[in-house]
Amino acid sequence: MVRHMNYRERIQKDGRSANPFFCQMGIDVVSADDGRAVLKMQVRPDMHNGVGWLQGGMLVALADEAMALAIYTRLSDGEGIATISESTSFIKGVREGTVFAEGRIIRKGRRVAFCEGEVLTENGEGRSLLSRTSAAFVVTREP
Repeated sequence: MVRHMNYRERIQKDGRSANPFFCQMGIDVVSADDGRAVLKMQVRPDMHNGVGWLQGGMLVALADEAMALAIYTRLSDGEGIATISESTSFIKGVREGTVFAEGRIIRKGRRVAFCEGEVLTENGEGRSLLSRTSAAFVVTREP
């Protein structure tokens, strides 16, 4: 039986190219280990909404991806995940610079994993919180 690399292994081997969304948005993996993951992305003008802010869905997507990758650090062979619920609070907008998404597992059971994610930016005054997301993911098993 041929064993295929799981998502975490593909990310470790191929980086951004393991995820087409990462390629499209210019997202890089900073770290992923022990129930935590950090992603970073440079804000581009083509990511702005009609009034010049980073479109809010990008904050949600970044948090979702960071939380998912955090879960993959704790999955067994043959396990996968899918988002089943997610809630985001938007704290502050951003127009330019680099944003970081930090995802962490709060609790992982056999069937459901609960996570939190934050998207932040750094400036001369330190870190600034842009959004906070809570999510639940179903843990799936291959037959």
